[in-house]
Amino acid sequence: MNPSTRGAETTALTVLTDADCPLCRSFAAWLGQQALLVPLEVLPAGSAEARRRYPALDHGRTLEEVTVVGADGAVWTQERAWVMCLWATRAHRGLAERLATPRLLPLARGAAYGAAGLRHLLGSGPTVGGDYADRCAGTCALPQG
Repeated sequence: MNPSTRGAETTALTVLTDADCPLCRSFAAWLGQQALLVPLEVLPAGSAEARRRYPALDHGRTLEEVTVVGADGAVWTQERAWVMCLWATRAHRGLAERLATPRLLPLARGAAYGAAGLRHLLGSGPTVGGDYADRCAGTCALPQG
């Protein structure tokens, strides 16, 4: 596995997600139902606990993009964060390993949504999911295309 140069050292992951974002909540709930190869904790981004544990992070940015922090202090954002979420799961580690390549990395976010059963949100515009567009203006917004 090579989601990053430090992936082999990772013994636990914390996933920081926007608790007010319906898509983030759905993805976090899905992660909570997965058989894991690496212990994983979902923590509300920007929360007092997140700020206490990770004072060096840009907490405003963690509200805009899923952020994963390893027990060793490694931080993954954007597509690499989605890969790490999949990498932690038993069922999707192989997919994560394939997505970690430079050619496939841009597809990581869509693959994570698909694995989580959120395919119905892909390509349907930001208004799908009720008030999603009104409640989440972060970069976790649905892919356009």
